[in-house]
Formats: sequence, structure tokens, C-alpha cells
Amino acid sequence: MQTVLITGGSRGIGEAMVRLFSEKGWRVAFTYLTSEEKALALSRETGALALRCDAKSEGDTAAMAEKVLKQFSHLDTLICNAGISYTGLLQDMTVSQWDELFAVHVRGAFLATRAFLPGMISRQRGSILYISSMWGQTGASCEAAYSACKAALIGLGKAMAKEAGPSHVRVNVLCPGVIETDMLREYSQEDLRALADETPLMRLGTPEDVARAALFLSSESASFITGQALGVNGGFLI
Repeated sequence: MQTVLITGGSRGIGEAMVRLFSEKGWRVAFTYLTSEEKALALSRETGALALRCDAKSEGDTAAMAEKVLKQFSHLDTLICNAGISYTGLLQDMTVSQWDELFAVHVRGAFLATRAFLPGMISRQRGSILYISSMWGQTGASCEAAYSACKAALIGLGKAMAKEAGPSHVRVNVLCPGVIETDMLREYSQEDLRALADETPLMRLGTPEDVARAALFLSSESASFITGQALGVNGGFLI
């Protein structure tokens, strides 16, 4: 049975991935930080293992990885999805806000990768997937730090595909477009309609759209795909 760990799995895209991978027969573990009630409810519904973990904490990540490997014995796929957002002008950001975004997105992906990659190399198989954003590909006004974090994940994914490829470990990146999650809560309905109108497919994306792409890239159907940044954006960015 295939095994997967999804960081930041209690809400939004992460929750959709937990549900879909569970439905498809994978053994699933996921992390959460503050949404304990939602995480435990999701765990009960799906049978997935819920683990509290601060993505940017070296100690938390090491303890979480130990629990996952004790429960599953090995990990087939690691999905680094944990993230936070910041909307506002760059000059209004504090240094701590800037550092927090990079710590969660980039340091978090580094810590999780470092924790699970040795086991994949030892088994000569595995898949790592970083959840970036189309803003990491093109940049977004008033989301400079978020865009920079997501661009860093694309660079990390491409570099790790080369580094881990000789060990038969695949590394890819997903770049969602405008997806209906809590991160859109600051947008007005008028703004959301305008974003949908700018999308060639004339709608916003759903967490399930991203989850299906994640499942494909994690499966044997994608066994010759590595080092790619796949857009799931309805054609918003072409």
C-alpha cells in the first residue's frame, strides 16, 4: 500500500489531498498546527494519521517524521503543502513577517525533505511534491514575499530533481492558480468574479482540482516526470 505525508493537511488544498489520497487507498498522514478540531475530525472521517507539527520547527519535524516512519515503516510520497499568506505592500511588512513566510514555506520544505529523503534514497524510490503557486512563476503585486517564497520552492524542486534523480526519487512542483480556499477570504466577490473572468476556463479552481494533479504526479503514471512545475490555473498563466 502506498504511503503519503501531506504537510498542512487540515484545510483547503491540503484537506482535499488528504481526502482524495485516502479514497484511493493510500495510507495517509498529515500535519496541522492550529486547526486541531478540524484535523481530528478529518482524521476520524478518513482514517488518516493527524500529527501536530510546526513546519518551521526542526524539533517538531524530526519528531513528526519519527512517528510517521514508525507507523508506516516507509514513505512513498512527501507533499510539502504547509503555508501562510501575507497581502500588503512590501514596505509595510515587518522583518518578522517576512522571515515567518520564508520559515514556513521554504525552511519547512527543507526540513521535511531532509527528514524523509534518506529513506527514499535507501529504498531507491519515492516522490516529493512541493506546492508552489502561479505567483511563484510570475509574481503578484502586494504579495511580494509570498511570490518570493513560492519561487524559491520551484527552484528547490528543480534542484532536488537533479540531486535525487540518480536515486530514482522524483521531485516535482505544483503551481495552483486562483483556488477557492481561505486564502481568498480578503477578496471581495467582485474581485473573485474578475479573477474568474480573467481565467480562460471562466471559473476559479477548487482544492479538488489541485488534489487530482497531486495524485497523478505521486502515482506510477508519472514515473518519468521529474523536475517539472505544473500549473493548475485554468489557463490564467500560460
